[in-house]
Amino acid sequence: MASAPEDPVLERYFKGHKAAITSVDFSPNGKQLATASWDTFLMLWNCKPQARAFRYVGHKDVVTSVQFSPLGNLLASASRDRTIRLWIPDKRGKSSEFKAHTAPVRSIDFSADGQFLATASEDKSIKVWNMYRQRFLYSLYRHTHWVRCAKFSPDGRLIVSCSEDKTIKIWDTTNKQCVNNFSDSVGFANFVGFNPTGTCIASAGSDHTVKIWDIRVNKLLQHYQVHSGGVNCVSFHPSGNYLITASSDGTLKILDLLEGRLIYTLQGHTGPVFTVSFSKGGDLFSSGGADAQVLLWRTNFDGLNCKDIIKRNLKRLHFDSSPHLVDIYPRTPHPHEGKMETVEINPKLEVIDLQTSSPPVMDILSFDSTTTTDTTVRTLADKGEEINSYFLNPSLLSSECSPTTSKKKTEDTSDFPSESQRSIPLAVTDALEHIMEQLSVLTQLLHRNHLILFSSLLYVIITWTVLKHTDGQFSSPQNPLP
Repeated sequence: MASAPEDPVLERYFKGHKAAITSVDFSPNGKQLATASWDTFLMLWNCKPQARAFRYVGHKDVVTSVQFSPLGNLLASASRDRTIRLWIPDKRGKSSEFKAHTAPVRSIDFSADGQFLATASEDKSIKVWNMYRQRFLYSLYRHTHWVRCAKFSPDGRLIVSCSEDKTIKIWDTTNKQCVNNFSDSVGFANFVGFNPTGTCIASAGSDHTVKIWDIRVNKLLQHYQVHSGGVNCVSFHPSGNYLITASSDGTLKILDLLEGRLIYTLQGHTGPVFTVSFSKGGDLFSSGGADAQVLLWRTNFDGLNCKDIIKRNLKRLHFDSSPHLVDIYPRTPHPHEGKMETVEINPKLEVIDLQTSSPPVMDILSFDSTTTTDTTVRTLADKGEEINSYFLNPSLLSSECSPTTSKKKTEDTSDFPSESQRSIPLAVTDALEHIMEQLSVLTQLLHRNHLILFSSLLYVIITWTVLKHTDGQFSSPQNPLP
């Protein structure tokens, strides 16, 4: 079937990772794409052709999640090495490390104002961090199994989380209590997120389903059964009218939430698809999976009224039944069993002049500072207050990172180093990382025990002085007792 102008199109794909892609996220301006992978690396791609890509080296295990801060000046990543890292997304790659979880960290999410970060872990907890002061704030405990995902609501007042205990929980960030609970007896949710207005949540189920819940009335609104494998990720279009899903069946599917139907099936990956995300403007979306490829798609269909799309598709397809959902808030749940046909797009068959992007890659070694639950980070001085809106880590600031230059350098990474600047070999990277860890441990040890060391040194000096003046001869006092 020939594609129509309003159909989504695969524009290009990026090659650089050596293992499965676990997470993708666009920068706020849509000019960059960050990806995380099983190869333990974070990569930053520039959407401009032939631009150099950055590979950030620092995590010691699978990187499970990546996200830009709302202003785009920071990049957060989570890993199975139990840490969270904040990076400055440029060629310097300075980072700060957070340690509080006792098991692999599965997801990260910035609040819409950039002031807080929520992390979900296999230690059954959700932790919330203050980004300005770079410190741990509090934990949320109610899940009885691994927490796979945690996301802020658009207004930051709520957090939604999903766990392998087969529950989805809603948390109030003010009183830090669980205020709602959705349970499923069949499978658990791999991913969960709020729609742009914060009234609904969507869940990606291990039981092959996608569910839309209205949290205002605690009701299941829509239930889609359109995949033949577990659903790993979902992403709302900024308009809130569309939802894209990624599944282990190797496909992406686009759902029209207003009409309550599947409108596109996209084939482009070889093997399971683990992650998908719309850009902030909605004109692009990206996906990644087990084939280690990052695909970049142009949306197209969001430029038309949803009813126009359905009308045009009806001319090309035959549906078993006419649309029966005219609102995203139906009175009763409607299961969607996927019996009706959909427009299928296979780029391998339709795209002839597809642009492949395998740009030169520069490895960036992270020399980081570490923040733990018991670490107090010094508050910024008056100069730091000027960049409060950027929520930069004090340890990441340099003389070059003023509010204006920071934003400019973040948005424009085309100022790449010359070809003579070679990347750092991974063997040297590992050795340097080990040395830095040992120095950090030694520094902390000396800091805690400096009083003991000083006292011991003083005792040695006094003893040596006494021995020198007495020629080393001591006589014990006579025992007064008979």
